[in-house]
Amino acid sequence: MAVQTYRPTLNSGQVYLKNNAIDGPKIAIGNVSELTLAISEEDKSLTDYTAPGGGQWAALSRITGIEATMKLHDLDPVNLARGLYGDASATVGGSITDESHTAYQGGLIRLTHPNPTSVTVTSDPAGTTYTADTDYEVRAEGIFILEGTISDDTDILISYTYAGYDVVEALTSGSGIYELSFGGLNEANSNSPVIVDIWRLQISATASLPFISDDFAALDVTGKVLQDSTKTGSGTSKYFRVQMSA
Repeated sequence: MAVQTYRPTLNSGQVYLKNNAIDGPKIAIGNVSELTLAISEEDKSLTDYTAPGGGQWAALSRITGIEATMKLHDLDPVNLARGLYGDASATVGGSITDESHTAYQGGLIRLTHPNPTSVTVTSDPAGTTYTADTDYEVRAEGIFILEGTISDDTDILISYTYAGYDVVEALTSGSGIYELSFGGLNEANSNSPVIVDIWRLQISATASLPFISDDFAALDVTGKVLQDSTKTGSGTSKYFRVQMSA
């Protein structure tokens, strides 16, 4: 087979993941600006002691590991859960009647559910109905008590409705092992296909999670490429494979 020697490379494309412990398809993980495999090795050498001046009698290199790094720009619940060793779930919308809290002027009351609508705030026991934007503000994160009618240490009841939302609970599970596929196009070589398959990738927790920043947030994820003992045969890699157009 003729080998194409001219192959400048600038790839773009989709990255797909599948948890090996769960049946199902590989799912695209959104906009990924970096996907890199770093191969580390250990060098051993034996000095030539047979003559003055030294030199090397023998040398050996062993691969000690392969690490994958990715930069994810879609911080959806599933990607966050992977990067935080967590669990993602969806909560359906509903309504709450008389959720009990204690109010303090200038303080936030975090409600059980975010982004409340149709809010009613009364005294506890009921009898006084407080006025929005005079006694309190409705915010996505809850109810903020303004200076005014509601004095400190006042027991209140809050009724409201809420829409469905997603929840990510952090650090509730361990590291998962995934199968990764990259379906890329080499834009520097007439958009020729470049496909990468990693058989077993153990993803580590993200080192940082930016919530306030001057730029778009990104999730930096690393993982160890592990051996897949089911891949057998001469010339078959137990770690990863690259396919590209001739």
